[in-house]
Amino acid sequence: MSKAWLLVLLVALLVPGWAQAQRMEGDRAGAQGLYEAEVTVASQAEGARQSAYSRALAQVLGKLSGDRSVASRPGVARELRRAGDFVAGYDYRQDEGRSAAGAPTYTTTLVVRFREDDVNAIAGALGLPMWPEPRPKPVLWLAIDDGSGPRLVALAQNTVARPVLDRAIERGYRLGLPNGSAAEQAAVGAIWRGDTAAIARLSARYNPPMQLIGKLYRGASGWKADWVFVDGGRVLSKWTTEEASARRAIAGGADGAADALVRRYAKANAVGEPGVQHVVITGINGANDFVRLSSWLQSNSVVRGMRPVRATANSLELELDLLTGLPGFRRVLDGDVLAESPDNIEGAPPVFILR
Repeated sequence: MSKAWLLVLLVALLVPGWAQAQRMEGDRAGAQGLYEAEVTVASQAEGARQSAYSRALAQVLGKLSGDRSVASRPGVARELRRAGDFVAGYDYRQDEGRSAAGAPTYTTTLVVRFREDDVNAIAGALGLPMWPEPRPKPVLWLAIDDGSGPRLVALAQNTVARPVLDRAIERGYRLGLPNGSAAEQAAVGAIWRGDTAAIARLSARYNPPMQLIGKLYRGASGWKADWVFVDGGRVLSKWTTEEASARRAIAGGADGAADALVRRYAKANAVGEPGVQHVVITGINGANDFVRLSSWLQSNSVVRGMRPVRATANSLELELDLLTGLPGFRRVLDGDVLAESPDNIEGAPPVFILR
């Protein structure tokens, strides 16, 4: 091994994250799993990256829970504000596109990877529902009529379906497309008249037996898409998306399918009920300890409020208003700050030790 390569290897080993940030020529950064997300940023400046972390974490929590409004759930906003604490690594990607006038446009995308254990701890402590893996890959049967008659969007036309395929990935699952055989091309009529049974029979060669069936056509003020989601021959949901842009109308199919899947398959995260818990904190030997404890409690997403009850020489009794009860509080304990006493007695207020 040459000295130059030895130096590169030493730097990669000694500088955390250095090797992770290096990419092979031609390698394209992209979010690959549930704990990764892509967000658009104005620049590669640190300030832009730090502010984008919260959007990325919201996207990951949305994929894990299946809840597109997860950011508005109690306690989540506080965790989003410190999203940078959970980042395992990041990359940038430059995306080239075209404006409406045909001029080239360039977008900077930040790809963020979060630590799986940290994100799972957040979801567990806040009682977020969990959409288990492996997740199904329904077949998308999409017909489009732009005025010249309906046509099937098959695998060869995947760029047309890209908005709904990409939106499904953002929601934490994937959609497949039919191969486009002559029999499948002829099924456009069944899609257009809403014959879900005929499409389900035609889709029997694909797994799983789930179909997202949509027809896109011009509406009064743009484009309109009618959708049906079928699981095992049973219609789970029907909805309509209407947008000025055909791309946005198509993308709406992924959201309705995700919502239907989550209602059927997501599981509630078993955790404690909201309530007030009487606790004792020991190891408080001065004002600095009290400030440190208060700061940690106030930054904790499970703690909605606290009220001092009684103070002694080195302990403090508190009433904590806990979002997910004592079980949720135990999940977010930081052993470097606060640890539960091994001598706790069932039925008595739990004792925690300030480190």
